[in-house]
Amino acid sequence: MRGVSKAFGSKVVLDGVDLDVPRGESTVIIGGSGTGKSVLLKHLIGLLVPDEGTIEVDGVELSSMSNRELTRFRARFGMAFQEGALFDSLSVSQNVAFPLARLGIGTSAERAHRVEECLEMVHLEGTEDKMPSELSGGMRRRVGFARAIAHEPDVLLFDEPTTGLDPVTKDVIDELIVELKESLSATVVTITHDMESVMRIANWIGMLDGGKIIAWGTPAEFRALADPRVQAFLGRTGKE
Repeated sequence: MRGVSKAFGSKVVLDGVDLDVPRGESTVIIGGSGTGKSVLLKHLIGLLVPDEGTIEVDGVELSSMSNRELTRFRARFGMAFQEGALFDSLSVSQNVAFPLARLGIGTSAERAHRVEECLEMVHLEGTEDKMPSELSGGMRRRVGFARAIAHEPDVLLFDEPTTGLDPVTKDVIDELIVELKESLSATVVTITHDMESVMRIANWIGMLDGGKIIAWGTPAEFRALADPRVQAFLGRTGKE
């Protein structure tokens, strides 16, 4: 991502963002509410088009892709939405199988087997027939994770995965993100403002503020940065 800018009306959300996402590692983008983290994520998967700048994946610029190529490109990503974002009228198994059906992957029996595999990976065996209303908040997040990995994507995206969860459940979710990255050899991008989670799951941290990435580094490097905006954010650990 080079020089990416995006405005909605008179509000500038991204202002010349430069970002490299290392393959096979866990990158976390932090920032306060309304700083443009979700907007940045949507640019990464081609759901939004920048007003200025370029986004390149494996040497191919997104703006040069046809609609068909963009559809294939997006299939390389699995996204776990904030609070799970499950379909309330579908069972757990139907929710997890949704991307497989949408992409036309496998027979009915093959999809059912894949659903079982994915639920096992998120430690929710035996929940196939439950409805979202029967699940706790943490369980809904994990079903969302299972849905995100169902089609075996190269890149996993997590949108505020621990927001609103109790400390014990947060730990479970953080451990699961690390497990999935390792077991799937996936590239992971997470957006959050929860610094405790960040320090557990990140290989690399970028801070978005004022429409720009103002800081970048490993967790250890990040803690050592003198920028007062970074230190103020680090000081929020455990206070959210």
